[in-house]
Amino acid sequence: MKSWPVQEAKARFSELLTACERDGPQLVAKRGADAAVLVPVEEWRRLNAARPSLKSLLLAKEARCDDLPIPPRGRALHRAAPDL
Repeated sequence: MKSWPVQEAKARFSELLTACERDGPQLVAKRGADAAVLVPVEEWRRLNAARPSLKSLLLAKEARCDDLPIPPRGRALHRAAPDL
């Protein structure tokens, strides 16, 4: 994956886009730190399709965390209400 400084990516965006389509994801760096990645649209769609939405996770019938221990329920301890 090639790294492009942001100034170069802005100045040569068409070349950045062509490199992305031809060679795969391209990294854009801002002030020497990684800032963004340009990925081909097919890969973006594949990544988004593999990830379920929060709504589908919450509405799913199957359990999402069978291995978590659930503590037994007991009587809650209550303090007496203060006299006012």
